[in-house]
Amino acid sequence: MKAKEIKIMIAAGAVLAFSVTGFFVYQNFFVWSKPPVQAEYLPADLPESGGSIISVANAAETKQVQGTNSKNPVVDDFSQETVGAMPVSFAPAVGNWIIGIDNDNKVLVVDGRKWSRGKASVGLADKARALYGERYAEFLDNVKAYAYYPFAVSRKVDNFTSGEITVRFKSIAGRIDQGAGILFDLKPNGDYYTIRANPLENNLVLWRFKHGRRSSISWVRNVPTPTRMWHELKVRTEGNLVKGYVNGKQYIGLKLPAPVSGKVGLWTKADSVVYFDDYKVVGN
Repeated sequence: MKAKEIKIMIAAGAVLAFSVTGFFVYQNFFVWSKPPVQAEYLPADLPESGGSIISVANAAETKQVQGTNSKNPVVDDFSQETVGAMPVSFAPAVGNWIIGIDNDNKVLVVDGRKWSRGKASVGLADKARALYGERYAEFLDNVKAYAYYPFAVSRKVDNFTSGEITVRFKSIAGRIDQGAGILFDLKPNGDYYTIRANPLENNLVLWRFKHGRRSSISWVRNVPTPTRMWHELKVRTEGNLVKGYVNGKQYIGLKLPAPVSGKVGLWTKADSVVYFDDYKVVGN
């Protein structure tokens, strides 16, 4: 065999080895986590519902709060929800949201392992109509066009302006992301802000999502939120002043271009599997 042919074979072998190595690296680090045969947040004898057994009629019975000027808190601990069903107290807009259990406690779960990027939640049109009435089409069109990040909207708070939003969260899994966020200032056109913590990155970020594009407003490092442990996330607003807290400590404080006014909810990203509990909204 000629030396030239040997060099060609060696080069081809190197390319093949590099390709195989790259494939396994991609599989291990960049492919979203596959869902388990039986979700850890559902009892073994309870089949997954697929998120279709809660009707819009039932959701409409949930109390609506026209504003948050009252100091009477709006609280969701999910204790009255049905395990294995979509939540009644929240309207999933993007992603897979389901009521699960953590030991004996009911929690709201987002499972990104079952979500395809760009796919809105089941029954979004009816949910949008219940949330925004005659303006539902604008919200529906924009969510469908920019269904990049899973989020669910509280049905109980019609317009949050000034006050506090707190939630407990527990990250369970996610290779790409394990984001747990509070969404606020949600407009009928789909624009919003979110403050989110991430156990994979140990940071806290205030994001803005506007006209289908996400940008960071404030990014704070060294905010530890270890996986599989409960943490508290809080947002406090007064006019256009926004503060962000994790486990009682303030990390973010800045002024937005305009005062906060809109719906609120929960937010996450990619293949995150996160438990949420004790969602509370208190107005000033």
